[in-house]
Amino acid sequence: MSTKQESKGTNRTHWLDEKTETPLIDQYVQRLGSFLDAMADGRIEPHELKSQEARVVALMKTVEPALADELHEQVTHLLCELSAYNIMHTMHQFVENTPKTKFRG
Repeated sequence: MSTKQESKGTNRTHWLDEKTETPLIDQYVQRLGSFLDAMADGRIEPHELKSQEARVVALMKTVEPALADELHEQVTHLLCELSAYNIMHTMHQFVENTPKTKFRG
């Protein structure tokens, strides 16, 4: 399935799966080199978190001034909801992948 679509002469990356309407952002994250590098050893070091924060801040500084007030409010709400979803999704996966039996030594 392609996640790109020609839209008004630009190549736009879809945010949602066309059939299931589930978010695709997580799939894109898993292809980010910086994310893969940070996750390679199974630990997030303070400098890796700081680097990710710097990338987020740089993108916010680029995008925020370009948004009209109404769209700015919608994107702010989207970012908050997406952050909540990502935390909830991670917690759910963690619980689902936790062994269901107790060790009895």
